Formats: sequence, structure tokens, C-alpha cells
Amino acid sequence: QLQLVESGGGLVQPGGSLRLSCVASGYTLYYYAIGWFRQAPGKEREGVSCISGRGSSSTSYADSVKGRFTISRDNAKNTVYLQMNNLKPEDTAIYSCAAGWACSSSGPDYDRWGQGTQVTVSS
Repeated sequence: QLQLVESGGGLVQPGGSLRLSCVASGYTLYYYAIGWFRQAPGKEREGVSCISGRGSSSTSYADSVKGRFTISRDNAKNTVYLQMNNLKPEDTAIYSCAAGWACSSSGPDYDRWGQGTQVTVSS
């Protein structure tokens, strides 16, 4: 029943910023932890960030994005955001959001996935 749709991807220059959105429908996002993952060509899927659900809103980040990315949620809008600052070429990937019971760096721990949005960082 829960569906997730990502948006906000695009082309940005190194050092630039982008904000991704993950909008849920069919069920309230309040109960779910929401993780952001990315996958670049030739690389394994990588957990980027996660925010806990059910009122906790505890956040976690991969070492590669700490200090540059910020995850947040607006339960009233059924939306989770990923603010990405100081973007680097190595951030180029397809970014997907996923819903699960709790935050995890393992993709199979999540129940529902969005379709993904392309982020390209290039001059």
C-alpha cells in the first residue's frame, strides 16, 4: 500500500547543492524509518543516510557524506528530504529512498522503495 516517489535530482556543478524529496502515499510516513541509498555505475548500492520513524527522528549518515548532507522529515507533508551541499563528482549516482521498520545500512531490511532519481555532479 505504501508508495514512495523521489524527486529533485538533476545536474549540478561541483560545490553546488541539491535537495531530494521522498513523498509517501497510501500510508502515513510517521511510522517508518526512511533511508536514502545511492548506486553509481559499476558500484554496489550504498546507504547514504537514514532518519528514524515513530517520533524519534534520529539521523545517521555514511562517512562519505557527513557534514555535507542533511536528512529531515516533515510528517505533516508525508515527506523526507535529503539536502545535499558541497556536492562532489563522486556523489553522482541514482538516489533512492526506502521505508522500513528501523534504520539500517542494508537495503534488504527495507520494505518499500521509490523509483530513484538521477543526481549528476559535473562541471
